Amino acid sequence: MDLLSIILVIASLLPFAASDGQGDALYDMKLKLNATGSQLSDWNQNQVNPCTWNSVICDNNNHVVQVTLASMGFTGVLSPRIGDLEYLNVLSLPGNNISGGIPEEFGNLSRLTSLDLEDNLLVGPIPASLGRLSKLQLLILSQNNLNGSIPDTLASILSLTDIRLAYNKLTGQIPSQLFQVARYNFSGNNLTCGANFLHPCASNMSYQGSSRGSTIGIVLGTVGGLMGLLIIWAVFIICNGRRKSHLREIFVDVSGEDDRRIAFGQLKRFAWRELQLATDNFSEKNVLGQGGFGKVYKGALPDGTKIAVKRLTDYESPGGEAAFLREVELISVAVHRNLLRLIGFCTTQTERLLVYPFMQNLSVAYRLRGFEPVVGDFGLAKLVDVQKTSVTTQVRGTMGHIAPEYLSTGKSSERTDVFGYGIMLLELVTGQRAIDFSRLEEEDDVLLLDHVKKLQREGHLDAIVDRNLNSCYNGQEVEMMIQIALLCTQASPEDRPSMSEVVRMLEGEGLAERWEEWQQVEVTRRQDYERMQQRFDWGEDSIYNQDAIELSAGR
Repeated sequence: MDLLSIILVIASLLPFAASDGQGDALYDMKLKLNATGSQLSDWNQNQVNPCTWNSVICDNNNHVVQVTLASMGFTGVLSPRIGDLEYLNVLSLPGNNISGGIPEEFGNLSRLTSLDLEDNLLVGPIPASLGRLSKLQLLILSQNNLNGSIPDTLASILSLTDIRLAYNKLTGQIPSQLFQVARYNFSGNNLTCGANFLHPCASNMSYQGSSRGSTIGIVLGTVGGLMGLLIIWAVFIICNGRRKSHLREIFVDVSGEDDRRIAFGQLKRFAWRELQLATDNFSEKNVLGQGGFGKVYKGALPDGTKIAVKRLTDYESPGGEAAFLREVELISVAVHRNLLRLIGFCTTQTERLLVYPFMQNLSVAYRLRGFEPVVGDFGLAKLVDVQKTSVTTQVRGTMGHIAPEYLSTGKSSERTDVFGYGIMLLELVTGQRAIDFSRLEEEDDVLLLDHVKKLQREGHLDAIVDRNLNSCYNGQEVEMMIQIALLCTQASPEDRPSMSEVVRMLEGEGLAERWEEWQQVEVTRRQDYERMQQRFDWGEDSIYNQDAIELSAGR
């Protein structure tokens, strides 16, 4: 893999605007559903990859495959743009107040296996285009206000195992093939089924509680049960609060198992005892390193597999274990050869641990001149940040990569990540570290950023590039990466590009304009700086450098 490919990979893994068709389609879906400010708050087209959005699941190729938004109180309509999600397998929106019709474009979802729009306010006919969904197994449109007849095209879906169209305003004949589906329910309509017809309106395998009456019974029973559970939970919280001060001294083990709630990356849930034995009781001799997220220990599993165990500090978060598991799931979705893969985790009352493969070649900082770099600590910031705000009292990160506003105020943002990405670009191009005190022997620039800026002003491109490349590089590509790096590392976060803009510039779009603007600003800034220096220049030609005047004797 060449350098530019690595840069693009890492850029794509950082938060960026959802500029592809998937992100646009999902964002349009949010708008059409009339989502309130508190609903789908992370569905921000200018903020993150849609694969990290809540209730959205992607496959290993970052294709959106599942959207589940049950009982969220949406009052809008269904967006036709949903039909653009060509890899979608599951679309589930039951229990809302969605009105309008089912868009014809849903028929474009050729990979769809499950469509659940039950218990909404949908009107109009069932689109005949749904008959094109050749892989559809589950179709649930019950308890809406749909009218018209059932399209004959639905009979051509041979994969159907469950079709529920109960309690609508449907009329006419039911295609005979639909009575062959293993589970069906056409009750509560004016259709050709029931006592006066050949077929019953519901199969013998229909779900209990499919009628409105029994549904109410289930709801009342569930509410009663929940009230009892809430009382028990309240008592538990009160009793548990008395023991809270002792929690840090208690280790409660959990059985090692594959956690079924973590659907991606085949993560294993390790037992505390497993990791304790693997690391020789977290011996200091096994410490591989220590950073803002905690210590990393080398370990070995019983089968000989070498692992690195990251023992998180300040793990507590407002969402507790559920929030931790959700973030672990999101981290596990990111899979790439240049991204350190998460293989497991462990949680106890007092501990949060992440398990990675052991990397023999240490870190990127140590191996800039040897191997293809692998990015670690991906996604960990949210696991250790105990505040809901973006301000933290403890700065975490690698010196030299930390943006100036984060270092001085503790306030981070996506533009803080952009700064760190720019520094990493410079490290890859130069083969040097972000901070190197050995440079003091020849110049005043300890920071790599200042060093590169100086060489760029002087036009010494060759002096910037890693000598180990032996001139075997594309000069145009290197110049482009240096320009992007300097744009990313501007002092003001507002002046830095977003990651979506960085990706576009790496692909050759819009860089020339941004670079010209940066040069003009940089020239002005340098001129102001030089004028300021001249103002305080106390050299030989200074007007303040006057001859000494002998004072008269004491009086």
